[in-house]
Amino acid sequence: MLEAEGDSTNRYKVSKQADVLMLLYLLSREELCGLLANLGYNVSEEQLARTVDYYLARTSHGSTLSSVVTAWVLARYDSDEAWQCLQRALQSDIADVQGGTTAEGIHLGAMAGTVDLILRCLTGMRARGQVLRFEPAMPPEIKQLQFSVHYRSHRLELAFSEDRIEVSSRPGPAVLTAPITVLVRDDTVDLHPGERHTFSLNHRS
Repeated sequence: MLEAEGDSTNRYKVSKQADVLMLLYLLSREELCGLLANLGYNVSEEQLARTVDYYLARTSHGSTLSSVVTAWVLARYDSDEAWQCLQRALQSDIADVQGGTTAEGIHLGAMAGTVDLILRCLTGMRARGQVLRFEPAMPPEIKQLQFSVHYRSHRLELAFSEDRIEVSSRPGPAVLTAPITVLVRDDTVDLHPGERHTFSLNHRS
């Protein structure tokens, strides 16, 4: 649009998509702060929040992947806006949000990104070291969520609701399968094959 008017994006502080915010998509806030600290930059949570606001105000979201990244980043800053971004990402092809590109092919990256967003971002699922961690940031619009994962020879069934997480490991050869450690916020449990545990979400660490 700017080129058609004899102008250039180089004259503005503008980004087509959420490029800088990819840092908070690829790394957790703790990991990013730790990495920057090792480089000699002490960055606070407040500075990260200001950075998010700064770049979102200058991003045009000219890519379907931008909504995925933005929804991920905002999940722990602004759940209402994160939900709107997730909705846009889900509608990428159904609503042809790019205005004519769907006929050229589906946005597979955006489709996969929405699944990853729900399974890992909204549940806060991370495998770090020997521990499978969950730090849920479920929007109020999602009342229940169920899925299964394969982790360290365990087939886990996970059920999320507004006030609890139920984790169960399918029965298996206990001799061959060591227990796994599951952490939800500040609550830790060692889970053996065939066992089930319910974590309460009514408390916060």
